[in-house]
Order: sequence, then C-alpha cells, then structure tokens
Amino acid sequence: MKIKMPMTVTAADTIKRTISGTIVTWNEQGNTSVGPTVFAADSIEIKPVKLLLEHDRTRPIGKMIAHEVTKNGIVATFKIANTMAGEDALIEATEGLRDGFSVGAQINEWTNNKGVMQITSATLDEVSLVTDPAIDSARVSEVAASENEAPKEDSAPATAEADNPTEGEQVSDTTVPAPAEETVEAAKVEAAAPRPAFYTAPRIELSKEKYLEASIRAKVFGDEASIQYVRAADDTTDNAGLVPTRQLTEVINPLSNADRPSISAISSGVLPDAGLTFEIPKITAVPTVAETAEAGTPSETDQNVSYLTVNVKKYAGQQTFSVELLDRSSPAFFAELVRQMEFAYAKATNAAVSAALVTGATDGGNRTLSAANLQDFVADAAVSVYKGTLGFAQNLIVSPEQWGAIMGLVDGSNRPLFTAINPQNAGGALAAGTVRGNVAGLALYVDRSLTTGSGVGDGTMIVVNPESYTWYESPRFRLESNVIASGQISVAYYGYGAIATKVAAGAYKWMVA
Repeated sequence: MKIKMPMTVTAADTIKRTISGTIVTWNEQGNTSVGPTVFAADSIEIKPVKLLLEHDRTRPIGKMIAHEVTKNGIVATFKIANTMAGEDALIEATEGLRDGFSVGAQINEWTNNKGVMQITSATLDEVSLVTDPAIDSARVSEVAASENEAPKEDSAPATAEADNPTEGEQVSDTTVPAPAEETVEAAKVEAAAPRPAFYTAPRIELSKEKYLEASIRAKVFGDEASIQYVRAADDTTDNAGLVPTRQLTEVINPLSNADRPSISAISSGVLPDAGLTFEIPKITAVPTVAETAEAGTPSETDQNVSYLTVNVKKYAGQQTFSVELLDRSSPAFFAELVRQMEFAYAKATNAAVSAALVTGATDGGNRTLSAANLQDFVADAAVSVYKGTLGFAQNLIVSPEQWGAIMGLVDGSNRPLFTAINPQNAGGALAAGTVRGNVAGLALYVDRSLTTGSGVGDGTMIVVNPESYTWYESPRFRLESNVIASGQISVAYYGYGAIATKVAAGAYKWMVA
C-alpha cells in the first residue's frame, strides 16, 4: 500500500538553490490519500529520493542531498535543478505560494485505531513540493539559490539502487543524457505507472519575455516544463499578455457534507483486518444465585453464549473524467473531487446506519406531536431501553422536520420549551443555528436520512443507547487508473463498514397515530 502525507514547507531561500524543511512529523495526525494517518517515531526508512512537483513523476525538480531524523520528525534538504520548473519552484516556495512538503511512502506495517491509520513501518518513495499541506508543522524552513554554493551532501553513501530509478520513475538528467536504451526502458515503465494522486497543471504566466525564454529552453535543452508552457500559451491565446478570466477555487455544495449524525449517536469500533463477516460473542443465559437451605443444593444454571454474525459491506463511488480536464484545469479540481467523494461516502454510510436503527428499534406506539406526548415518548423510551439493555438512553436522533417541530413546542403559557433555559423552563436547549442540542436530558442529533414523506412520519425520531449499536469501519481508500482507449481517468473512492445490532431493544422509535 502506498500513501501520500502532505506537510508544509517552513522556509525557502533562492541563493543556494536548495529547499529545506520538515517533511514528516512523528505522532501528528494528517490527512493522506487513504484518510487520517499518523506516523510513529522512526517509522520511515530513508533513502535518497527525488523532489517532485505535486506527486507527478514526470516533473522532477530536485533531489535529496541531506536529511536528519530528530525526535520530532524528519528534516531534509533538496538541491533544486537549474530548470525553468526548478526556478519557479524556488520563487513559489520563497513567496509562500507553493510551500508544502508531501511525502510518498510505501507502507509495510500499520494498525487501525478508531479509523486512524497508525503506521509503524514504511519506506520513503518520493517527496513532493505541493501547494496545500495537511499538517501545519512541516514546512520549508530554508531555501538557498546560489549556483556556486551548495549544502553538504548527505553523509550516507548513495547505493546503486538509490542511483537507479525506481518503478514508475522517469530518468531525467539535463547535463549528461542517458543512453537511448535506458531512456526507452524508462519511458515504458512510466507509461505503465498509474497517475499520481495529486497533479498540478503548468502555471501559465503569459508575457512576451517568459514565452521567449520558454521557447529557447524547449528547443535547445528539451526542458519538459518549458515545452508544456509553450503548448499551454499557444493553446490559450496568440496574444501573450492577454488576461484570462479567473475562476475561484471555492465550491458551492448545498447537497452533501461530511456530517454523519446517526453514526455519531452510536458507538464505533475498528473493523477487523480481514473477512467479509465477523462474530461477536453474546451471552444468552447467565448463572443464577438463589436462597439455599442448610445443606441444600445451590442454584445451578449454565452460562450460554451465542455468536452474533456481522456482515461487512463495501461503500464505493467512482468518477471518470478526461485527462485533458486534469492536465489543463486548476490544481484545486482534483482536491475538490476527492472532497466531494468523501461527502458522498459519509452520506451513504450514515444512511445505512439510520436504516438499521429504524429496523431494529422498538415500536414506540402511535402518537401525535405535542409537548406532553414528547415528554411521554422520552419517558417510555428510557424505560424500554433500560429494561431491554440494562443501559441508559442517551441520544435522540430526529429528522430536520421533527427538529423544527420540537423547537416550536410551547407550554401552557405560550413559552418555548426548548429554545431557552431558565428556572421556570429547564426542559432542554435547541437553537436554529446548530443541529446539536438537548431534549429532556437526551443529546440531540439532526439527521436528514430520517426524512420520510412529510418528515414527521414513522421512524423520524429515535431514542438510542449508544452501546447497543456499533459501527465498525476501515480507513477510506482511493484507486486510480487510466483508460488507455479513451484517454480518460477513473477514480474510485471506497471503504468498508459494518453495523452491529448488538441489542435491538437499545433503540425506541416514534410512530405516528
């Protein structure tokens, strides 16, 4: 398994043509290509690697020349190539425009801790300079750009394996061209490699001077970044300096978010690392004790155990788009696509848990909504849940419509019951500005998955003991592949989850008269 962990560059210097900073921080959570991740101390095996631009192996801009493993993480120094792309990278890092480090690592050993991947063994595969880091503590700390003065080379001798390209890397040397046979072989390897998780299209800064410089570098030196620049400029306009129409990177999405109210209202666990089913022992008969006469026979009842079988489900989504869209659009496109797929994943998994709660919950009897009936419903639920589980009702999950109806309830003096708390009104607290609150001592969760019909029908309010239902989940994964025939890219986002109904009586649902 390979992941990418974004960090942030802390400094840049354009004199010595080097960039330095923390590339990874120990025991600090960050969002990687597989979800929340933490690297344990000394968990990464270091080897000399290239510095890429936005995880694109076809765009190397430098190589690691020194590194130091500290108690807090890994600090590294990179020598930047004297290319157009390298020059741009130095300037962008210095000015804080592209000041993030992101390590690509091959994972060897890891554990799952409540949905967070805890990595204990990994091998460094590459490091990239990126625009937006996930962890603020890892940034470029120094950039130097003098061609005559360079930092001391890494004391560790480079091995033959480190000098040769790894699988998926492309040989690039602007001073001593590689033999033709090696170049062809490297191209074959690169063509077989999947597209990286992050990709940045060439930065277009249209001006006559920039265009002339790029044209010379492209024709004389064959500089790939210059070639891409010339192509982009030619495709954009024949008039260098024309100001294009800008699009903001913010995205409006009123359809989905990452909230999972029903999952938040129950307990959670780590999904076992293998199998499409797993079992949980459940006691079905317990030993007994009874008053016993002198010399009498004690009460004897065998303890019996059955096994609750829980099915593991996969939740997956896919997007297919053209390579032109990825190459020629803003770098924010791919990041936003992944974010929206995460929202869709959250919506689907939460709906599965909501359905399980409605199915397993005890029928609360037919009612109409009023202040008195709501109080009776909560009281009846508390009794039912305690009798059925020997645990307590703690949370109340409602549809948005029921949330609004509860906020509108008033007492006999026309005072709101749940929108304020004072000595005369201590029934709970609800507000229009938040979907969290308190109703009759129960923590409130508003869940759109419970909206059925008018939104106030059967199963639109559920009282639950969190320990009676548990959601087990794996980290999320992303799979990318190229469709050679059409030049398209398919991205799949998926994960595994299982809802265990440990004691069905731990939920009590609203029914309409």
